[in-house]
Amino acid sequence: MNDSLPPCPECSSEYTYEMGALLVCPECAHEWAASAETDTGTGAPGPAVVKDAVGNVLADGDTVTVVKDLKVKGSSTVIKVGTKVRGIRLVNGVGDHDIDCKVDGVGPMQLKSSVVKKI
Repeated sequence: MNDSLPPCPECSSEYTYEMGALLVCPECAHEWAASAETDTGTGAPGPAVVKDAVGNVLADGDTVTVVKDLKVKGSSTVIKVGTKVRGIRLVNGVGDHDIDCKVDGVGPMQLKSSVVKKI
């Protein structure tokens, strides 16, 4: 294939192709903007900086607290202000949910970084 196109950031397939302004992977059907590529030479997008509600930079494994009451979708439970969440993972989740975690008493879920504060 074309050596100038980067491999897929999702599955590392080398068979990517251009479709208009997007790059497409035929193996996993992942689409991304060609302008999202970085100059690192690896072909993978650069690491996104995720900040909490007050502007602190978050990293994998951090402990955070919830800064506002959160209703759990599909349940009558509420995650209260001040609930500690340990061992977060930063992900590209659904919508703008960028934290994957396990909340005690609730279970695994994804949170927005705008509703947590780093301890």
